[in-house]
Amino acid sequence: MPNDRQDLELYQQVLAKDSTALRQLYQQYEKLIYSFSYKMTGDREIAEEVIQEVFMKLWKKHSPYDHSKGKFSSWLLTMTRNTCLDAIRKRKKHESVEYIEKDSLQVTYETPADQLEWKEKGNAIRDCIKTLKEDQQKIVQLFYFKGLTQASIAESTDTPIGTVKGRIRLALKHLHTCLKGKGGTFE
Repeated sequence: MPNDRQDLELYQQVLAKDSTALRQLYQQYEKLIYSFSYKMTGDREIAEEVIQEVFMKLWKKHSPYDHSKGKFSSWLLTMTRNTCLDAIRKRKKHESVEYIEKDSLQVTYETPADQLEWKEKGNAIRDCIKTLKEDQQKIVQLFYFKGLTQASIAESTDTPIGTVKGRIRLALKHLHTCLKGKGGTFE
């Protein structure tokens, strides 16, 4: 099982253009990045593109990792999240009108049970968000529903970045506990 010290050593070797270290990081994190990307985009092709893009960014020193700001794996997932958002935006820009029209002819039927399940899950999530402190609610809304980065949230709310990260972490922990208490599966 990898640890942050090993990750940091491998990352420093990648910065020195050691392709073997990059390969090791790839083997360690490929599945995690793919599953995270797939959950976020719902598209296998985009998820595979995101993996490649994330490791290209690593190789090209796109956004240097600072170990004093957190774990390597957290930083890697943040980079993955941002890359997913970029890929989604890029795809939306390149969709043609003809493609959209063709897809709009396809009708997807949800069963009443599906609709009820989604409604119940949505209500449970909204109820749990309401139990958060006001500052946590605001940050969750900006980060998860508006797609802002932690840095842009810090800037727009005039809050230190560490505080933003802490509030997101605490909010997620609280939401997880609250949703488990509601007895549902929310994956």
